[in-house]
Amino acid sequence: MRLLILGGTEFVGRAVSDEALTRGWEVTLFNRGRLDSPPGVTALRGDRTEAGGLAELGHGTWDIVLDTWTGAPSAVRDSARLLSGRAAHYVYVSSRSVYEFPAPAGLPEEGPVVDADPDDDSPDDYARAKRGGELAALDAFGERALLARAGLVLGPRENVGRLPWWLARIARGGPVLAPGPRDLALQYIDARDLAAWALDAAERGIGGAFNAVGPSGAATIGDLLEACVDATGSDAELRWTEPERILAAGIAPWTELPVWAPPGDLYRALHQGDVSRALAAGLRVRPVAETVADTWSWMRQLGGPPPLREGRSPVGLDPERETRILREARILRA
Repeated sequence: MRLLILGGTEFVGRAVSDEALTRGWEVTLFNRGRLDSPPGVTALRGDRTEAGGLAELGHGTWDIVLDTWTGAPSAVRDSARLLSGRAAHYVYVSSRSVYEFPAPAGLPEEGPVVDADPDDDSPDDYARAKRGGELAALDAFGERALLARAGLVLGPRENVGRLPWWLARIARGGPVLAPGPRDLALQYIDARDLAAWALDAAERGIGGAFNAVGPSGAATIGDLLEACVDATGSDAELRWTEPERILAAGIAPWTELPVWAPPGDLYRALHQGDVSRALAAGLRVRPVAETVADTWSWMRQLGGPPPLREGRSPVGLDPERETRILREARILRA
């Protein structure tokens, strides 16, 4: 198989590159060249936001194109139109953020989505940008377009900082503010499982929209944080704290306590989507302990804080604030 990845050097894109190379596929990457490409690929250079930036894509044919773009939809429009006659299938890595908020629990792919325009030049609204990218892919490829609506993505090379923050925090040891309830079900996918499924589905000629994330409850927040303790070998003590106390302290779910959201609208949107269509199409999710251990191993190899994606702000709770909240809640011994 001949695969063209628009991106291919960071997180999900790199996971796709690695998976395709493992399969013995011919892999071409098109990106700005800011980061090193994995060995064994053909590297094309260009900036999708600049006039003439797609010049190096002006020739060549591929079986599959995979696009991880998160910016303005017009960039997806231009790439998809350029490649529609020279590629058999187009995979656009989208997001479950395209659904109107609040999304009810169990929302399938037919649920209402945000209004968007494939000609939009603005990347400012993430949900509209991703939906606009979907429309651009569909306009150029029709039934040959696969829309992989990812949810919470974890794993090695994560450049958002959610799981790396928890691992770094727990590795420091001591009492840890653990957001409850401990049995709160999570919905996530390892980037490597997302990559494998997307390539499998595209190779089989599958098109349409899929909620490309694991089933809700494959792991709980307790499973995740306890796996962090095990992986790091730290003396961290998880101090489980009820959601009401956390919210009363003014802590922001998802950003200050990454991955976690309290029961309610945000939780239903993030962790309770219907993924039966993707599971029926072969999606498989590895155990959370494996994802956590492999991410910790990658972090240790780096020897420093993992780099964040360009334009991303750091996540996580300030240590002094965490200590103060634990003490006020009387779950931290003075």
